[in-house]
Amino acid sequence: MRGSSPLFTRRVLAAAAVSTLILTAGLTPALAATPKDTLVLAFGFDDIITMDPAEAFELSAGEIMGNTYDRLVRLDTSDPSKIVGDVAASWAISADGKTFSFELKPGLKFASGNPLTAEDVAYSLQRAVLLNKSPAFILGQFGFNKDNVKDKIKATGPLQVTFETDQAYASSFVLNCLTANVGAIVDKKLLASKEVNGDMGYAWLKTNYAGSGPMKLREWRANEVIMLERNDNYYGSKAPLARVLYRHSKESATQRLMLEKGDVDIARNLSPQDLAALAANKDIKTTSASKGTVYYISLNQKNPNLAKPEVREALKWLVDYSAIGDTLIKNIGAVNQNFMAQGLLGASNAMPYKLDVDKAKALLVKAGLPNGFKVTIDMRTIQPVQGITESFQQNAKRAGIDIEIIPGDGKQVLTKYRARTHDMYIGQWGADYWDPHTNATFVQNSDNSDDAKAKPLAWRNAWMVPELDKMASAAVLERDTGKRKKLYEDMQAEFRKTSPFIMLFQQVEVAGVRSNVEGFKLGPTFDTNYMFKVTKN
Repeated sequence: MRGSSPLFTRRVLAAAAVSTLILTAGLTPALAATPKDTLVLAFGFDDIITMDPAEAFELSAGEIMGNTYDRLVRLDTSDPSKIVGDVAASWAISADGKTFSFELKPGLKFASGNPLTAEDVAYSLQRAVLLNKSPAFILGQFGFNKDNVKDKIKATGPLQVTFETDQAYASSFVLNCLTANVGAIVDKKLLASKEVNGDMGYAWLKTNYAGSGPMKLREWRANEVIMLERNDNYYGSKAPLARVLYRHSKESATQRLMLEKGDVDIARNLSPQDLAALAANKDIKTTSASKGTVYYISLNQKNPNLAKPEVREALKWLVDYSAIGDTLIKNIGAVNQNFMAQGLLGASNAMPYKLDVDKAKALLVKAGLPNGFKVTIDMRTIQPVQGITESFQQNAKRAGIDIEIIPGDGKQVLTKYRARTHDMYIGQWGADYWDPHTNATFVQNSDNSDDAKAKPLAWRNAWMVPELDKMASAAVLERDTGKRKKLYEDMQAEFRKTSPFIMLFQQVEVAGVRSNVEGFKLGPTFDTNYMFKVTKN
């Protein structure tokens, strides 16, 4: 604990009491409403692995990062095509398009009380590159590595930072990348005090907090609870509520019951059926937003059967997209057979596939597998993923493919997937920043070795197509919007035919909200679901 004053002790005890009250909600027949100064959410967050923004790369973790950490710039949630300053008061771009200079707002502080300076900003971006965890490639794609990052990203004054790229990229692309969680600003002085063997505070920050955002992380217990508290050192408008508490819950029926009883203020993982059931409840309202998040099934090309082009295509004809759209994702998603989410430049509406078992069988014969084969799929036990996987399993069986479902929590499934030791995987990809290149991860892979520096989704599935990789690299340098759009459309056309990805749907996030909650708005990305703007009547 930071300090041991009587006031601090009383605050911690009060927070603990609130946590205990909320965690036991639903265990007794009669409970009071949630505390007036606390927003309580039911949310499945079993995918979280770390709270370090240099490593956090999960959707649930992204939401926490968006509420607790500042960055140079943020996405304009009212218009995702625009960028607004966060700690940056202004910025300028050099004539050659390679150097971005940022001027910081004065008088900024971290939650710790330490001043936030240009040195902290430079250190944070350098640290992400040097640690080289999963999201580091977002910065690495600008030519940064451990040998040059301290020269290319640096403080040039107390409130001045420069960011020098290796090529002249589309300026919107560079700025969009800096809105990603990997661009979060950490407290250099605080992390220096927690450093062990030169790890830049990495071990400590996995479960702790070193930011300056509107909320601060008080506690994270995996698969149990996350508690955020208002950061009174925040430079902007202070959060109206004292704290935000997430209760881990994955079952829609349980979330609905807690919401109806008033044990939680917001339920985040409601099924179409439970949303429909809530429609008549005058104490509950719903809100929704189309997300830059796509769901897919991927096929590891290290598996010799899945590496056959005919098998890849056959599996795409074994998904009942129509039934999924009408039932499992009704009102919470829209069928999408492309890697680009609607709303991003170059998104496509093409949907050539439908359930056709006979066509799949013919392709298996052509692949030399007339009797089918056995394969496994790793699945996070959460809806609608589980329902989609079971439907896919049943259809595949009709074609002779025996799929064994391997269930697990989000952390387990993701860890295995990132090590590419799976056969098939079903999951989601959320936009890290609002630019089409964020989804080029589906086609880019310039090094397929197990120890590759960059590990995008194509790499995770051992798929390497140099032509598509080159197109993606060209698209990010193209400054003509029309030509750039055409490149992404062409990439997706080839991707639909030959890739080891079965694209399923784009998420529409829906939440059930108690009527006394105001200001809750879902953003286009998970890190723009802002809890610090919410009030309660």
